[in-house]
Order: sequence, then structure tokens, then C-alpha cells
Amino acid sequence: MDIQRTVLWIALAIVSYLMVLAWNEDYQPTSPNPTTAQQQTASQSTGDADLTAPDPDATDDEFATPETTDQPSVASGKSAPSEPDSGQTITVTTDVLKLTIDRVGGNIIGTSLLKYRADRNDPEPLKLLQNNPRLTYRLESALIGRDGPDGRNREEPPVYQAKQSSYQLGDDQDTLTVDLVLEARDGVTITKRYTLNRDSYEIDVRYRIDNQSDDAWQGNLAGKIVRDQSGDPTAQNTLGIQSFLGMVLSTPEDPYEKYDFGDLSDNPINRSVEGGWVAFLQHYFLSAWVPSDEMTHQYQTTRRNNLQVMGFVSQATSVAPGEQQQVGARAYIGPKVIERLETVAPNLDRTVDFGFLFFIAHPLFVVLDWFHSLVGNWGVSIILLTVSVKLLFFKLSATSYRSMARMRAVAPQLTRLRELYGDDRQRMSQEMMALYKREKINPLGGCLPILVQMPVFISLYWVLFESVQLRHAPFMLWINDLSVMDPYFILPLLMGASMFLQMQLNPTPPDPMQAKLMKMMPVMFTVFFLWFPAGLVLYWLVNNILSIAQQWYITRQITAEGTGKGS
Repeated sequence: MDIQRTVLWIALAIVSYLMVLAWNEDYQPTSPNPTTAQQQTASQSTGDADLTAPDPDATDDEFATPETTDQPSVASGKSAPSEPDSGQTITVTTDVLKLTIDRVGGNIIGTSLLKYRADRNDPEPLKLLQNNPRLTYRLESALIGRDGPDGRNREEPPVYQAKQSSYQLGDDQDTLTVDLVLEARDGVTITKRYTLNRDSYEIDVRYRIDNQSDDAWQGNLAGKIVRDQSGDPTAQNTLGIQSFLGMVLSTPEDPYEKYDFGDLSDNPINRSVEGGWVAFLQHYFLSAWVPSDEMTHQYQTTRRNNLQVMGFVSQATSVAPGEQQQVGARAYIGPKVIERLETVAPNLDRTVDFGFLFFIAHPLFVVLDWFHSLVGNWGVSIILLTVSVKLLFFKLSATSYRSMARMRAVAPQLTRLRELYGDDRQRMSQEMMALYKREKINPLGGCLPILVQMPVFISLYWVLFESVQLRHAPFMLWINDLSVMDPYFILPLLMGASMFLQMQLNPTPPDPMQAKLMKMMPVMFTVFFLWFPAGLVLYWLVNNILSIAQQWYITRQITAEGTGKGS
């Protein structure tokens, strides 16, 4: 019985740990936004004009080309513009994306995800990339190196020309192409082409260099993710467990390396890699650069004043006089959906982090997603998943419930043994084990349901926490978001009541301490589950109801068998 008590304490310890995390997250003092504080400091020392004026030198010496060996130093110019001039931008809209592109540099400085909302009650689409005083998060691409218009020693940043100020994917179109044209120098024309497809968050960014001059042209493609160090605006800290916020680098040697802001500040990266990709992750969403897997790239990180710069520089591209060349990379700006990420780049789907029990969580999500394709409601899908898990472990649970039913039947004999050998614990344990063996009772049988449920429970939590499909997903009535806690605590109270009823079907443990612990468990679990995602509480509630039905039926069977033998 000591083993059974230990198992119960372990289960309580796991849930208690999650609860402590939630308490610390909810009541720890909030720290000021580091970016805001730095911008305020900068504005006090340099004036507001420096925060909004374009900085032509912002990219000078920022990234080294593969032809050089020196790690670039931190850029020390003025702060990058916090809000571009509206006359210098164009908008590009598809069925899922709305991009804002600055003609100065031709970079993506704003992105709205049209299929997602920032808040459940806000009809406005979620803005992932932004360039304003609250958040600086941009995706930049450039041609640097010897003749690149974005390279060092350029007096002014390149200003691209576009035929229109806005582009939109038509109902009869599957592909939208946006060309930005730059007369780089006499005889050299550079066209920066953005290509977007219907129902896709992938963007092809390609430079076409047309060299009609008398001299050879040479430059390096660079892709950068520029982000301040502010927090995650899409984070949902249901249990105090925060999703990862930072950079991920994928290489053939290590397909998934994570670096948070502290890592990037302490140890800047400068690594030569064939293929690979670089991404910036936040809860549910990411941005990534995926360069050609047939070339060697220099992956680097540095600082641009208070901004983190993460990206790559490709090998030099040379264009002979009278010739044309193209060089480019693919970008992804959107949700962390496994099916989409698998088609973009190898291992990019690993950004959907299902925790250390991923080998259980991923199959759970596959089954859950399949149920959703049938019924169209994630709450109903969770109920169907619960029934499936219950059927999978039906025989194991039945064996456990039979053991507990037999233990209830021999409860009077256990009471008698306690009266006879209460002062001799060793003798009482021997007699109890002999009784269990004689009656074919497994003393650990009551622990099996908990042991089976805990890995599934933890895995399902990560599925709910990481799956963007369940973000803002309604169930019915008052449950309008399964990924956060029940706003009225009705599901946790129902779960506690079901757990209390289930405990009534279990035999009273002979150990007084264990008996008190069993009586406290429904109350403690109810308190803990107040902070759990509603979808997770729904799973546990349905599982309890199914367990009660199964246990009640088996107990009646055992009782009937005992009555039949007695007659």
C-alpha cells in the first residue's frame, strides 16, 4: 500500500507544480517593456526626431559576407525608423495575408493574418509583423557586398519604384506577383519580385539583376529578421508555462537549435551552413527565411541598437556585362500549422513544440484533427478523442476496477486484520498480502487509471497549448475558447463533482493517512483545474463520467458474482 500512496503523491505533485507555475505567472510583478524603456532613453538623449528619421547607415557592416572572415560589429547608427512615411509604402493583399512593403529598401514592415484575430472579441485581423513604437518586427531582404545597393558605403538606401501603390489577389487568380524596380547604377537594373500564392503564407522573394553595363556586377543576397526584445503579444499563459520566444536555427548538423534573447546577446552566431533555415518563434506564429538548399550561407546574428537582427548571407552572385542573373529565398510569415510547415522546409514543423511527450501528443493531435474534420467542432472532437482513449485502455481499466471491486468486497476482512495486528505493522502487511493473493487482488490496481491518464493528460495539455487550430476555438454555450480556462469555472466544478462520485465507488484504504488523502483529492484537483484550459478540463470530465459508468457496471458484476456464490 505504500507504493500506492507514493503514486498518488506523485500525481498530486505534478498537478501542484503546474499550479505553482500559474500562481507565479499571475502574481509576479510585471517588468517594463525593454524596448519601450530603451526607446524612451534614446528619445531623451537624441530627441524624437532620431527615432523616426530613416537611417541610411543602419545596415553598414551589419552582416559579413561569406568572402570575409571577420564577425561584423554591432551597428551603432541611429535607431531605425519606428513608423515609415505612408507615401513610401505599398500594400499587397491575398486571401490570407496583407503585407505592407516599404519602398525604401523594399522590405516587409507589416503583416496582417486575415484568417486570425488578435483577440477573440476583436474583429480586426492579427498583425504579426509591425513597425511602430509598440513593436518593431520586420522581415528584410537585401543585396549587399561589393556592388549591392544595400551594402556598406552607400550614401542613401535604395528606393524601389512600383507601378501601383496596392496589389490584390483577384478571385480568378492563384498567384500574385509584385515587382519593385531599382536603377542601381548606369546600366544595372535590379528587380525585386515578391510572389504570393492563394491560401499560402509562403512568399518567394527573388532579385533579378540585369547588367547592361561594361563592368561585372557582384553582390550577396541577405535575409534578415529584425525584432525588438519586447514580450510575446500572442502568448496565453494558461498554466504559467510560456511558449518559446526567440530564434531557431536549422542546420544539417543540428536541425533544431533554439536561442532566446539572452543567448543572442551573449553569444552572437556566425556560422557557415549548406542549406538550412532561420526562424523567429512566438506562441502560435512564426516568421522564417529559407534560402536555397544548394548553396552555402553564412547565418549570423547581431544588434542594431536595441534590435536583434537574425538572418543569413548567401555566397556572392556575379553577373557578367550584358547578362542577367536571379537569386532569391523563400519566406514564411504565418501560423504554426504542421501540414503547412512540412511543405516549406525540412524540420520546420518542429516549431510546433508538443513537449517531451511529443511521441504521444502528436498522434493525439492527428486523431483530434481527424475528428474535427468529421464534426467541425473542437469540443466535440475532444469528447470523441476521450472516448477513443478510454476504449484503447478499456481492458486495462476493467482489470483495475475489478481489483478495486474485490478490495471493497474484502473490506470487512481488512478491518478485522487491522484490529488483530494493528500494533504489528509487519505482521499486518504479511496477512494483507496473503489475503490479496488468496482473493486475486492487485493492490496497485487502483493506481493504474491514474498512471495511464497522466501521460495522456500532459500530452493533451501541450496539444491544446501549441495547436493554433484550437486558438479561440469555441465549444458550446459559455465555452467560447477551449485553449483558455473556463471563465465561469463550471467545468472544473463539474469535474470535481464527478471525481468525488468516482471516489465513492472505490474501497476505503485501510491506511488512515491514505484515506484522508483520497477524500482531499477531489477538492484539490478542482482547485488546480480552475486554471487549466477548458478543453483539458472537458477531457478529464468526460473521462471521469466514462470511468464511473465502467466502474459501476463492473462493481455490480462482482457483487452479483459474490451473491451467487453465497447462495
